[in-house]
Amino acid sequence: MTKESATYVGYISSPVGWLEIKANDDGITQVEFKDENRLPENTNKHIEKAIKEFTEYFEGKREKFTVKLNPRGTDFQKKVWGELLRIPFGRTTSYFDLSNQLGDVKAIRAVGTANGKNPIAIIIPCHRVVGRDGSLTGYAGGLERKKWLINFEQQFEQ
Repeated sequence: MTKESATYVGYISSPVGWLEIKANDDGITQVEFKDENRLPENTNKHIEKAIKEFTEYFEGKREKFTVKLNPRGTDFQKKVWGELLRIPFGRTTSYFDLSNQLGDVKAIRAVGTANGKNPIAIIIPCHRVVGRDGSLTGYAGGLERKKWLINFEQQFEQ
C-alpha cells in the first residue's frame, strides 16, 4: 500500500479567469478554470513556481513552462499529453496531425478524447489543437478561452 501524497492548492487571476492550481509533492496535478477561488490556499513549491510562470506567460515573457508536472491518466493519455507539450508556442496542430505524429491516424477520436481529459490547462497546451480545417473545436475551458489563448500566443510569433 502506497502513501497518498498531500494535495496543495493555489490560485491566480488571469486574463482568462481564475486558474485553480493543484499539486502534490511530486508536481502539478491539475490546472482548471474557475469563476472564483473557492478553496483555502495551501501552496507548495510547485504551485509557487507555476504561479510565477503563469504571471510571466500572461505578461508575454514566457513561452514554455518548466514547472514539474504530475498528471494522472492512462499511459495513452500521458503519451498524448506528452505530444501536446511539443506543440510550439503560438502554433496550432490538428487532431489528425496529432494522431499521425503518435503513429496511428485511425486513433483520431481517442486522441481527441485524451486531449479533452487533459487535467493541466495551458501548461499542457491542449488549446493549440484545432480541427483539420483550422476551426476551433471543443475546449474544456470554453471556446472563447481557447480563441483568446491562441490569439494571445500568436501575437508574439514573428
